[in-house]
Amino acid sequence: MEFLWGVLSSLAASLIGVVAVWFGSQRVRGWLVAWLSRLTGVGVLRIYATQSLANGALEHDLRRARWIRAFVSRGNELTRDSFSGLWAGGSKSVEVHLLIPDPDVADADSWLARRDLEVGNHDPGFGGGLLARQVRANIDYLCARIAGRNEVQMRLYNLPHFGRIIATDNVVYLTVYQDSEHGRNSPCLVFRRSSPMYDLCLRLFALAWSDARSA
Repeated sequence: MEFLWGVLSSLAASLIGVVAVWFGSQRVRGWLVAWLSRLTGVGVLRIYATQSLANGALEHDLRRARWIRAFVSRGNELTRDSFSGLWAGGSKSVEVHLLIPDPDVADADSWLARRDLEVGNHDPGFGGGLLARQVRANIDYLCARIAGRNEVQMRLYNLPHFGRIIATDNVVYLTVYQDSEHGRNSPCLVFRRSSPMYDLCLRLFALAWSDARSA
């Protein structure tokens, strides 16, 4: 019960924080987020009006990570600057688990097809299977980059596309997808380790990972 109340208070504080993004200066927003975090124990570190605004901080946190969990909807960010340092390799070995939609389960009832139609409602370029083809292209790219890297594992899932989770041993970035926007234009919240929302995101990842198939 305590965990449930913690999650509910976290969600309430997060919603208030998202609204606060559109008001006041960056410093005022920072104070408000810190106050809400202390008040509720939610563990919010930062709130970004859109996912794309979080990319710089995400890249910084990924460089410091000892392990990474990524639960994505299309996987574009996995092929961009935020993750480029990981794929380049180096002396530091980081355990990485990637969850990407299964493009081979793209019938009308699949969750990938449903998200494709949802995106197509506000972007006419989608709705005809384009999302599955883009996911496949990203999987092919990643397979080439991580070949021979035992510390990197990738699995494919067929589950609802509710948002994006990128977690490390210190923080989790949670993007809450909107039905009228691309993921990059949806709000992104960052939670600290051991907070209720951090723990919830890791639980969601673990459940999806156990149900997914190898890429």
